[in-house]
Amino acid sequence: MAHPISAFQAAYISIEVLIALVSVPGNILVIWAVKMNQALRDATFCFIVSLAVADVAVGALVIPLAIIINIGPQTEFYTCLMVACPVLILTESSILALLAIAVDRYLRVKIPVRYKSVVTPRRAAMAIACCWIVSFLVGLTPMFGWNNLNKMRRTQELNGSHTEFVITCQFETVISMEYMVYFNFFVWVLPPLLLMLLIYLEVFNLIRKQLNKKVSSSSNDPQKYYGKELKIAKSLALVLFLFALSWLPLHVLNCITLFCPSCQTPHILTYIAIFLTHGNSAMNPIVYAFRIKKFRTAFLQIWNQYFCCKTNKNATSTTTAEAGN
Repeated sequence: MAHPISAFQAAYISIEVLIALVSVPGNILVIWAVKMNQALRDATFCFIVSLAVADVAVGALVIPLAIIINIGPQTEFYTCLMVACPVLILTESSILALLAIAVDRYLRVKIPVRYKSVVTPRRAAMAIACCWIVSFLVGLTPMFGWNNLNKMRRTQELNGSHTEFVITCQFETVISMEYMVYFNFFVWVLPPLLLMLLIYLEVFNLIRKQLNKKVSSSSNDPQKYYGKELKIAKSLALVLFLFALSWLPLHVLNCITLFCPSCQTPHILTYIAIFLTHGNSAMNPIVYAFRIKKFRTAFLQIWNQYFCCKTNKNATSTTTAEAGN
């Protein structure tokens, strides 16, 4: 039996539920906007949809599982491991989607003439599929053996316990910190983030060079193209910055846990870091709405077509009926 929920846990659960209630509808709106708006059908927005799918899953799956882990039920080891792994899968999926977006923006400004022949819908779909396959492999690595099972069994044997192997389900109980730091962070989080930083710096450098060229009467279209690319690149770089800002604190805490076992990290810092990681899923639709005109137009179109128009139709019908009387 799990312990009764404390006031602190109740507050934690309430904040998590609030994040989920913002994240899920917001990212569904992003997917809906791309589906209904032909102007959002290129490769970049397909990668954004992949990112939005991961963010929907964070709100609909990871947050409920995080609440379960916070309560700390008594479970079998691998049952708890299955509860802990989805967040690893979805984090890696988000990182790889952001990397694909960065590479796509680079190709747009590096080879604008050949871009459409190089980045075809088929290749974009294959890239998305590869991102998800790699994400599952990375996120499920603890299920393949890199976990704390042997360590816990040794501890149980030293204590002379021969009872059924049931644990209090907590993330750090089943997930190895060596895996989280050496493999997850140092291989699959930090290098992609640094690579994306370099890619965006090069993107901005290429755009700056193009915009600084002397404008002739025949160069209006290229100037307009690179001006638009600059705006979109800034918005997507902001998405990357918010992702790094949201996820790096938790990974830093993991490093402290591994490299300084005697260091006592305040629980409130851990909870803040967790809220940042989950809250990141709710940030992207807000960035798209305020920073990318195509998304803003699509969001308004959805609102007018499926929500606002119903009110207007009812008002019009009432007015017509009154006029008829």
